[in-house]
Amino acid sequence: MRKRSLFDQIYKLRLLLVGLTLFGSGLLLAALGEWLDRGDFNHLLVAVVNGLADVLVVTGALGLALDFFVGQAKDEADLERNRAVVRELVPDFTDAVVKGFAGAPEDLERVATPELLDQLATNALALRLGDTQFASELYADLRDQAIRAPERWHDAQVRVWLHSSDEPSSTGAELFDVLVEWEYTTIPTHPVQRFACVSDREEFHELVSDVPATLTWFMTARDGLIAAEQRNYELLTFSVDGAERPIRRSQRAQGQTYSAAIGEDIVAACRPVRIRQLYRTVTPKHGHRLYFEVGQPTRQFSLEVDYTDTDIAQMSVTELVSSSHRSRVSQMPQQVDARVLGVDLPGWLLPKSGFAFVWTLVSEQPATSADGMPSARSKTA
Repeated sequence: MRKRSLFDQIYKLRLLLVGLTLFGSGLLLAALGEWLDRGDFNHLLVAVVNGLADVLVVTGALGLALDFFVGQAKDEADLERNRAVVRELVPDFTDAVVKGFAGAPEDLERVATPELLDQLATNALALRLGDTQFASELYADLRDQAIRAPERWHDAQVRVWLHSSDEPSSTGAELFDVLVEWEYTTIPTHPVQRFACVSDREEFHELVSDVPATLTWFMTARDGLIAAEQRNYELLTFSVDGAERPIRRSQRAQGQTYSAAIGEDIVAACRPVRIRQLYRTVTPKHGHRLYFEVGQPTRQFSLEVDYTDTDIAQMSVTELVSSSHRSRVSQMPQQVDARVLGVDLPGWLLPKSGFAFVWTLVSEQPATSADGMPSARSKTA
């Protein structure tokens, strides 16, 4: 049975009181008319009183009877009429609401929860793609990588210098000294920035999930390279808006960690700052590969590798990026002594986008015979 609202109950009570009042007033007037009729009063007055009494009694009784017998039907009819009006106006209401939210996102922000916004975005994407499952999974990935990302980096510039090392590894493997500089603008969310170098893959994946609080360099445990040794990885400088920060180092069996304070006041101020960090590491020459990955959503990214002071014959870059923007790859011409390979990508990069730089050493170049053709003893990279 349909429950009546408080308003309906008040309305029914008022109607009942009015009916009872009219009915009671009519009875009182009827009694008054009878008393007047027994006394020496004008017959016209008695007739008026009795007539008014009859009207009140009939009106009160009829109102109570009508409410009792047809009140429920009237309520149902009113409800159905209201429903019909609402059904007729729903398309207009819907269009007005959608257009209002589309033109004024702040209105949607005021009334919607994050969960509702996620659902609205998923539904809109499903309509555009025509595939609900694809839209749901695609938006879930975007939400996890972009919406829930603690920071966003802007104007990120990465510069890498490769040099042939004078000292081989403990196993005799020839090495490249690698100097890496990152510079970007962001609103920090952690007061302390940590840098880790590890050789255990499980620990590496755990630390990667702590981005941007911890930036991790993975060093494969081979060729006598030990991630815990300072000569193999070292944070040289860390600055915020040009102000150098003290660096602390800790060491453990499977790796090492550097930490530098950004500042509680900067985090609390929620203002953008320019972060610069410079670290050095080593990599085997025969590894043929260096990989750099962005840890947060990044807009306007540039990366260049200077391999002038090396015995690298050729270098190429492979992008592991999903973006509608086309990257620009640049390289110094052969007439210039400097050998620099760079890549620039406008727009946004999602976390885990990366660039792999692959090289071929001079010693791995095919040997040529006198007629310029590769000899049978040539080696391939």
